Amino acid sequence: MVKISAALALGLTTLATGFLMAACTTTNTTDGGNTNSTTSPTSSNTTGLKIGSLLPTTGDLASIGQQMAAAVPLLVDTVNACGGVNGQPVTLVAVDDQTDPKAGAAGMTKLATVDKVAGVVGSFASSVSTAAVSIAAQNNVMLISPGSTSPKFTELAQKGNFKGFWARTVPPDSYQGPALAELAIKKGYKRVSTVVINNDYGVGFEKAFVQAFEKLGGTVVNKSNPVRYDPKATTFETEATAAFAGKPDAVLGVFYVETGSLLLKSAYQQGLTNGVQIMLTDGMKSDEFPAQVGKAADGKFIVSGVIGTVPGSDGKALEAFTKLWQSKKGGSPGEFAPQAWDAAALLVLAAQAAKDNTGVGVSSKIREVSNAPGVEVTDVCEGLKLLKEGKDINYQGASGNVDVDANGDVVGVYDVWTVQDDGKLKVIDKVTPKQ
Repeated sequence: MVKISAALALGLTTLATGFLMAACTTTNTTDGGNTNSTTSPTSSNTTGLKIGSLLPTTGDLASIGQQMAAAVPLLVDTVNACGGVNGQPVTLVAVDDQTDPKAGAAGMTKLATVDKVAGVVGSFASSVSTAAVSIAAQNNVMLISPGSTSPKFTELAQKGNFKGFWARTVPPDSYQGPALAELAIKKGYKRVSTVVINNDYGVGFEKAFVQAFEKLGGTVVNKSNPVRYDPKATTFETEATAAFAGKPDAVLGVFYVETGSLLLKSAYQQGLTNGVQIMLTDGMKSDEFPAQVGKAADGKFIVSGVIGTVPGSDGKALEAFTKLWQSKKGGSPGEFAPQAWDAAALLVLAAQAAKDNTGVGVSSKIREVSNAPGVEVTDVCEGLKLLKEGKDINYQGASGNVDVDANGDVVGVYDVWTVQDDGKLKVIDKVTPKQ
């Protein structure tokens, strides 16, 4: 009798939930395991464009991911304020991927099969995008990453693995690796050791750097015995010792913020960093990381003087995006926020161009709205207006021109940055990769 009552109760609950969902005008936004409700018209949930974001607001890349995640709703609010897409408001479902491939795969599955989004902005970590992109492609969901730089995606796209449901608004490390190699040679570092996070991002960057550095006449000290650390590691004494062995001129670290900070702190505490230049990449360019590594006895930050590269932003829409960010959030947008804005912009523009709010429709128009020919537009609302009038556009983004090629790649510009004695990060140069 208890089992019958439980089953009956469950059935009634399910039925009631169905009625509530049919009548409800609320869209749930999930972020970091929390659900936030925002009111949207019922029609936007049934016929309007629905997109998702899959970005790290917790985990190893949270300090950068939170800025990226904030850019997407800013774009959606802007678009909805000027009439939405295909006559309906855009709905956003945000998921925290926790900088973890398993969480990212679960989040992508939810977005594709439960929320039934047409496109997703994500992810940041290449390892998470690797876990998510096959799920996206299988479910005809367009995935645009604002930060995954592994060259592996180019190789897989060339093989047709993604069926056109993949793109990114950040250039691959097949460009950044050579750019950093050129910077090392320019600075006079002829013998370099590498230490990288053992995932698609770290290993892919390492490969691109080593090939370029050797072509330029440099020597990779530990090429035959590369140092690669577990992304889940919490202690790094052994890896730090191995990376700084052999008296290199410089050590290239391809890290994420939390684990990379621990490794650099360990290297300093062991007295390994004296007289050795540390070079870093985009995964470490966070305002928080100098304090995470700590200060030396003289009061200077341990990582003072490190240099690195990061995909920069030099797009025609950057000034307007920065002003909007300042007016809505205060301060300046963080790293990769312009790339996240552009990824979301491409999704909505493509849907309008296709006159179709499905993933198939969106994927069919990504290259069309991002490349010439067409009227150059920097304002998303202007682009939507022209598309509604049946005109072609060429979107010029905040991060760059975002000319997406057949493999879903773009070519960008890189900022060269350093850490000052006061722990502040400063961009000191720009470099454009050779194609």
